[in-house]
Amino acid sequence: MAGMDNLDDGATSFLPRTITELRAGYSAQKFIRDLLAGLTVGVVALPLAMAFAIASGTTPERGLFTAIVAGFLISLLGGSRYQIGGPTGAFVVIIYNVIYRHGYDGLVITTLLAGAMLLLFGLCRIGVLIKYIPYPVTTGFTAGIAVLIFSSQMKDFFGLQMDAVPPEFFDKWMAYAEHLGTISTTTLCVAGLALACILATRRFIPRIPAPVVGVAVASLAVWALGLQVETIGSRFGGIPRELPSFVWPTFTFARVRELLPDAMTIALLAGIESLLSCVVADGMTGDKHNSNVELTAQGAANIASVLFGGIPATGAIARTVTNIRSGGQTPVAGMVHALVLVAFVLFLAPLASFIPLASLAAVLIMVSWDMSELHKFLRLLRAPKSDVTVMCLTFVLTVVIDLTVAVYVGVVLAALLFMRRMSEVTAICSCAIDD
Repeated sequence: MAGMDNLDDGATSFLPRTITELRAGYSAQKFIRDLLAGLTVGVVALPLAMAFAIASGTTPERGLFTAIVAGFLISLLGGSRYQIGGPTGAFVVIIYNVIYRHGYDGLVITTLLAGAMLLLFGLCRIGVLIKYIPYPVTTGFTAGIAVLIFSSQMKDFFGLQMDAVPPEFFDKWMAYAEHLGTISTTTLCVAGLALACILATRRFIPRIPAPVVGVAVASLAVWALGLQVETIGSRFGGIPRELPSFVWPTFTFARVRELLPDAMTIALLAGIESLLSCVVADGMTGDKHNSNVELTAQGAANIASVLFGGIPATGAIARTVTNIRSGGQTPVAGMVHALVLVAFVLFLAPLASFIPLASLAAVLIMVSWDMSELHKFLRLLRAPKSDVTVMCLTFVLTVVIDLTVAVYVGVVLAALLFMRRMSEVTAICSCAIDD
């Protein structure tokens, strides 16, 4: 994975970055910058948290609970100054599949297992090893997930009158084709308006959160014109005006064994996505994060998230970048972002009922475009054949077969590529010595 050399491999301390930053001195000026950055990121995270939860096959408040509980803990306990955690697009596909097959209760057990694995990864100092996941593997993953997210949004974007969308890629598009005659022109116009606002905001006033503008304008248009489109209120009954409560799930050995493969997938994806987000932050700021502390924080945050009604969480690259660009200085900014969402749930939750689902579909279509990183995917097609093969195989497996299979095959391919390159380096060194 490119840029992983920035990892703090030699770190021996498991102290969270929050403690080290506060020990170094925390001024009023830093707090003001953290406060403003946290407010900005909180506003950005609001529509994304709900959109990711809905796309994952659950209710919007579970996305908010995730951003609140996991987002706060990832900042409080993590190994990065700038990391912002919460629900992300990387998990949408696997969460949807788990809920489709095992229900939300199954997802809770799966995430608890994944959280325990992440804690173990961090405590065993495995964070350093994730840097050896080759870039073609991660590119294939993310591009494949982007295609799947895009595919999952056609029902809400076009207002198709159909039941639950099948999780399999080809079955999904066949179902769309069968219901092509049920397209809602009104819903499509609302989705198009939201998408146009997002694109225009990103192009002309990039300092303003584009997803917020798209959702707000679409919601205002639906309310002012009295448009008959599906909203969060009409589908989910709105968002409860209360904070999540603690619920302990019921375990059985058979259930754990059944869900273990999905748990391993979530743990690996969370580790890769979180550390990649940290590396991006390090590259932008010159800072160095502690990978093992970050993994333990991700583990604890995922366990707490589902115990309080959430879904899996990880480091969010786009929100982390927003935090940095907004002037965030310490993990306090991430904690403020979580508290902003708490304030929304307690005081402004009724407003969410007016948000049209088509506008959230438009947000996720833009998320899928950003995730695809098409320019990088196309550039890698000119790389050595082994890299191209690995990337394309991982991409195809992610889209056509199953993300779990793709993760396992990708990790195996990563190990094989690493061994091959090490053997080449060893051969070169041996030749040099012989000469």
